[in-house]
Amino acid sequence: QLRLVESGGGLVQPGGSLRLSCVTSGFSIENSIIGWFRQAPGKAREGVRCISANGETTNYAPFAKGRLTISKDNAKNTAYLQMNNAKPEDTGIYYCAAVQTEVSGFCRLRGDLYSHWGQGTQVTVSP
Repeated sequence: QLRLVESGGGLVQPGGSLRLSCVTSGFSIENSIIGWFRQAPGKAREGVRCISANGETTNYAPFAKGRLTISKDNAKNTAYLQMNNAKPEDTGIYYCAAVQTEVSGFCRLRGDLYSHWGQGTQVTVSP
């Protein structure tokens, strides 16, 4: 059974850091595009950052530049989202998503391109 389980969320102060993890099972992330998305209260889901299957290409939303980075460890079947210099507007539920692919160097932050989703982890940025 294919699963994605996020963890690492919690309360962080503005300017602080947090690392979210996405542990996958039932498939290999080595052959998958991984994306992180988030949804703030009362707002639509938005893409944060994605990484291609070969790990060489990432795409990101403007707000993520320089602050939120994505990585993955194929051996651990785990993807990560590192959040630095957290801001209150980063508050929301963070989801990881995956889609298996034969195209190794491609990723897009379109939610409809992803076939599998985790349940999300809450991130709250507050003093």
